[in-house]
Amino acid sequence: MTTGRRVGVGGFVLGLAMMLVAFNLRPALSTVGPLLGLIRETTGLTAGGAATLTTLPVLCLGLACALAAPVIRRLGPDLGVLTGTLLVAIGLALRGFGTLPFLFLGTAIAATGIGFANVLLPALVKRDFPNSGGSMTGLYTMTLCLGAAAGAGAAVPVERALDGWPAALAVWSIPAMLAAIAWWPYARRSGPAKPPQVGRLLRNPLAWRVTAFMGLQSSLAYILFGWLPLLLQGRGLDPLHAGLYASLVTLCQAPGALITATLAARARDQRGWIVGIPGITGLAFLVLAFGADGLRIPAACLLGFGVGGCFGLALTLIVLRAADAGTAAGLSAMAQGIGYLFAALGPLAFGLAHEATDDWGVAGLLFFGICVSAILAGLPAGRAKTVSATG
Repeated sequence: MTTGRRVGVGGFVLGLAMMLVAFNLRPALSTVGPLLGLIRETTGLTAGGAATLTTLPVLCLGLACALAAPVIRRLGPDLGVLTGTLLVAIGLALRGFGTLPFLFLGTAIAATGIGFANVLLPALVKRDFPNSGGSMTGLYTMTLCLGAAAGAGAAVPVERALDGWPAALAVWSIPAMLAAIAWWPYARRSGPAKPPQVGRLLRNPLAWRVTAFMGLQSSLAYILFGWLPLLLQGRGLDPLHAGLYASLVTLCQAPGALITATLAARARDQRGWIVGIPGITGLAFLVLAFGADGLRIPAACLLGFGVGGCFGLALTLIVLRAADAGTAAGLSAMAQGIGYLFAALGPLAFGLAHEATDDWGVAGLLFFGICVSAILAGLPAGRAKTVSATG
């Protein structure tokens, strides 16, 4: 992968295409939670099956990220993003068949595509926008969060309009296909690229610290994707309003990601952000889950800002800690591949804790504990150092 690529007049259009891809990297995940109760009711899906359904995409994300190096070697990063976007569209379409096997299969395929694009986009930011990495990371992370919010908020209204959850899940394949079409001209810009030497990163403590922070903060987001609507329904909200609150949380991730990524990239180091943003996230979740009803809206906004900020911060760390674009691809693959595999334990443990206690108390403490762990694990990654995996 070449470094220091200068983006010419088409840089703005390239950025728009990147944003369109980013928008489609979360509806596959955020649309299931608001409809999970209906899916269980109409298919007979058990509580264990529901926990598996919320965990499966995170596992597939991790496996796809681990395969990113062969993708870079065979296809190149640009064509790799196109391949990932097409897999997202195909997986979403398969969920429209309305049976549990196709629901699980489509979810796995879509999540695999998301994993490929997730890994490669930070490397492309490092390569194509070398002088504005923080701003571009914030912009595409913000757009990604907007896609997640659109999926969460529209899930129940679209289900009612289309008279069924299969169509409500499959309809998101249309914008994903449009994103693939928009990216098509850029998929031919470069051929196969030499992948980074991942072994160097696996022996580097800094790379592991970035990976730990990525995995822990990711588990927070996927817990909310899978379980927040049901938690709010347990507090007395109907499915529509629970979905709208989940959408508000997800919508507020956008400014959180943009502001945090942009400002953190300009800071001398990122340790203050690593303490503050996960701390805000944990406190806001406790208020939303167990606090007074009158605090529900501000807590939802603050929770969304915090979760979005955590994600934007994690991606910013990948860009800042990597010495070059090739290393950014390798560090992204390591941090997201290993990180997502461990993050998969978050929604699974959260769901099992709720199922075992028939309450949300233990599960809520688990969420807060993950926030504290993210702070402790991420602090060393906030120092202004870099790692190289090329040459």
